[in-house]
Amino acid sequence: MYAVRGMRRTLWIFQNQCHSQSLFTRNNGILLGARAKSYSSVYGACGFSTTTAKPNAKRVGTHDGSFHCDEALACFMIRLTNKFSNAQIIRTRNPQVLENFDAVVDVGGVYDPTRDRYDHHQRGFEQVFGHGFTTKLSSAGLVYKHYGAEIIAKELQLDVQHPNVHQLFLAVYKNFVEAVDAIDNGINQYDTDQPPKYVNATALSYRVGRLNLDWIDPDQSLEKENEAFQRAMILAGSEFLESIHFHANSWLPARSIVMECLSARHNIDSSGEIMVLTRSCPWKLHIFELEEELKIDTTIKYVIYQDDRSENWRLQAVAVSPDKFESRKPLPLPWRGLEGNKLSEVAGIPGCVFVHMSGFIGANNSYEGALAMARASLKA
Repeated sequence: MYAVRGMRRTLWIFQNQCHSQSLFTRNNGILLGARAKSYSSVYGACGFSTTTAKPNAKRVGTHDGSFHCDEALACFMIRLTNKFSNAQIIRTRNPQVLENFDAVVDVGGVYDPTRDRYDHHQRGFEQVFGHGFTTKLSSAGLVYKHYGAEIIAKELQLDVQHPNVHQLFLAVYKNFVEAVDAIDNGINQYDTDQPPKYVNATALSYRVGRLNLDWIDPDQSLEKENEAFQRAMILAGSEFLESIHFHANSWLPARSIVMECLSARHNIDSSGEIMVLTRSCPWKLHIFELEEELKIDTTIKYVIYQDDRSENWRLQAVAVSPDKFESRKPLPLPWRGLEGNKLSEVAGIPGCVFVHMSGFIGANNSYEGALAMARASLKA
């Protein structure tokens, strides 16, 4: 049905002129920067045309009809490459037409990177990203697998061989692209037969899906459908670029800090189970990855850091895993819910401020007091 419908469709050509502008400095090999971009500026820079393609322009095909996040993201990403910079996106299911295109994503039943064919629906397709990832790829993952490092290097103005590029290539796949692959291929996030306790329809794939024409919309024209796909490309693409810049500007520097603090953990306490952050930064995700990477057998139980606002010293129990609230070793039960002098009296440690009811976090007026609380908690 779709093939017949596609053969009689007018080919619709997108000329998406999205560009991002970045300002960067580099410090000790770690990319730092401030990004001059907004959702509205991305949208405003995107042109739309139904005119005939220029003879020398690259053409990228994807299917028409209902769209998903993977091909919207794949089309956005492939246009960020040198080879397909500013290529026209043409939506059709006509195999004779697709055959003549320079690249085809999410349609055609062929995966052949030598010809830039990136479909994942054909029988026997089992491609994965590699590097320890086992999720079956969608068209987004396929394009990212072959062009992701180039895109990141170009976006961040780095040489593709720069070590940061490879680190970010893996991080952006893990924290952004892999979920698009999994959702499109119907892979559950958890191995369980139990129904979810709540509905989460706020992820990118769901938001892109909602951009499809509503069945009650009286205007189901090709023009409206392709305008919707353009919005999907902009939504998926802008969040993809935001992910790159977040990982370059925040994630990677924080990882470097946590790496240094982990390496110094035995200087804090002989147990090796207490880590002190030398600078406040997001540390939770890095703890688990670096413990595995560094093959740390005795895991970190508590992280100590200074609270920027109150200037108190916090000690936080590390969770059992990134997606769990349960702590590896909560602060002692007799301390929980207590504050101030009462807490100091029960703990036998001066300067205590509070301990949360769940035992996942507490505070002391001084670094020495927070360290004493962490050491006492290890023995509890």
